[in-house]
Amino acid sequence: MLILECPCCGVTGEETEFHAGGEAHLKRHSVGSTDDQFEEYLFMRENPRGVHLERWRHNNGCGKWFHAARCTMTLEVFGTYPAQTYEPPQEIKDAISAKRPGWSWRNFS
Repeated sequence: MLILECPCCGVTGEETEFHAGGEAHLKRHSVGSTDDQFEEYLFMRENPRGVHLERWRHNNGCGKWFHAARCTMTLEVFGTYPAQTYEPPQEIKDAISAKRPGWSWRNFS
């Protein structure tokens, strides 16, 4: 079972206390976007075997969204950080790179 820590309120809990919200750091296109951009936003998702950056919501707590870096094979959580950030904090990227040399995800490494 996943054990996550909400970076907003500091509560640590099992995954049943949270709700997964899909892939993190998606570029959301607005009015005036092309059909290709809209298609990419709706359908083109990463589904890696390994480290993945995801959105989570603290359902049974503060109710806020946050991001988590975790491995889909081992369920290891490398860290969580607020949803208002544009990329993972350096300490989380360093923690991932220390255990998974050569790691990259989209434009983050």
